[in-house]
Parts: sequence; structure tokens; C-alpha cells
Amino acid sequence: QVQLVESGGGLVQAGGSLRLSCAASGGTFSYFDMGWFRQAPGKEREFVAAIRWSGGSTHYGDSVQGRFTISRDNAKNMLYLQMNSLKPEDTAVYYCAADRLHRYGSRAYEYDFWGQGTQVTVSS
Repeated sequence: QVQLVESGGGLVQAGGSLRLSCAASGGTFSYFDMGWFRQAPGKEREFVAAIRWSGGSTHYGDSVQGRFTISRDNAKNMLYLQMNSLKPEDTAVYYCAADRLHRYGSRAYEYDFWGQGTQVTVSS
């Protein structure tokens, strides 16, 4: 079992940047592959990015490729999402998630533990 707590969300203008953090506790963070997802009102949860347990491999959703960067610090039990060139359509609640089976997937059902989410709002 692992507990995840996101932070760093807020209101930003289009073209700006934000850095989200996810603090993990209660488990061996370095064991898990990790992911970021987002969900806008009335929409399904959308894959944003994933990173291997070692940090050695990452992949991204098409809508954020080239603008967002996922990273992790296993020594600090922290996951990050650097978001640049933000657009109004990036507005959503952002969730971090942990995958204990190393599926390294892009579907929500492939992740076992979830944080409570942090709101990101991008104004035009």
C-alpha cells in the first residue's frame, strides 16, 4: 500500500508553467512505475505521462508531448510533472498514480494507487 499526495496546482495564464509534485509514503516508492493523469469536468480521465521505476524511461500522451516532462526522485519519494506552454485545454484535476505490476501503461485501470488530485486552471 502507498499513499500519494499531489501539490503544486493553481491558476496560470496560457503560455505559463507549473510544476506538480506527488509525495509518496507507506510503500517502497522506488518499486513502482508511476503515472500522471488528468480529468476535466464531464470528460474521462486522460493519460498524461508515465515513468519507469528507475526513471530510465518515460512516455507521454499525444496532447502533452513536447510540453510536459515527468521525473522522479526515488531518494525523496517524489514524483514531478513539469508543465510548460500551458493551454486552456490543459485545465483539469491532475492525479498521480502508482503501478505495482510494472505495466507502464496509459490506462487508468493499470494503476493501483491514486492521489486525491490537484486542480490546474489555465486562463486564456
